Amino acid sequence: EAVVLSQDQLAAAPRIVATQEGRLQVSRGELAYVRGDLAGARSFSLFRQSKPLRDPLSNEVLGYEAGYIGTADFLRADGKSPVNGLPVPATFVMTSARQEAGVGDRLSPVPPRDFSAYVPHPPAKPIDGRVVSVYGEALTAGQNQIVAINRGSQDGLERGHVLALWRAGAPGSDRTGDKPQPIQLPDERSGLLFVFRVFDRVSYALIVSAFDPIRPGDRFSEP
Repeated sequence: EAVVLSQDQLAAAPRIVATQEGRLQVSRGELAYVRGDLAGARSFSLFRQSKPLRDPLSNEVLGYEAGYIGTADFLRADGKSPVNGLPVPATFVMTSARQEAGVGDRLSPVPPRDFSAYVPHPPAKPIDGRVVSVYGEALTAGQNQIVAINRGSQDGLERGHVLALWRAGAPGSDRTGDKPQPIQLPDERSGLLFVFRVFDRVSYALIVSAFDPIRPGDRFSEP
């Protein structure tokens, strides 16, 4: 349910500016007051601006992961004219809450559900990339957890792609000769990913299988 936004999208997104009775946080059934361009939408998902997603290789920011909070529906329009010279925000009611919402949280229109069926399949072309982060608060991930990866639709990735995970080979030493010689052990297969959500430069994938803990920086490729 997370989304990846650009800095411009974050700046332009409608946001909660106040809460019912000045509460620090609001939950299901409570009111929030919103400013920003709603573009005619009436149902929104709520997100909290979270961490930047950085490419493990270049350190470039690929986007900003906005953590999912819940949903809210439009209740009343903002004032057509200022009251006492002050702008009047729109009123929203929280319809679901995975966690409580607060001032500064962002709104994004609820997209239509995509129920299209798709068959798991490998990418048509070779691909190589890295795990950016583990979704949530964990430092490592295992089977049935979700990771963000540093490839997206711009790289030819699509929903349903299956990818191989690799554990980096460790440096070693060959001591069988007259003198020890440094060697590099090969990468070893460590699991499988199933891509289920794709953005321009980042995708989310489910860990279908994992023989070892999966960490940010781990490599993936076509299977």
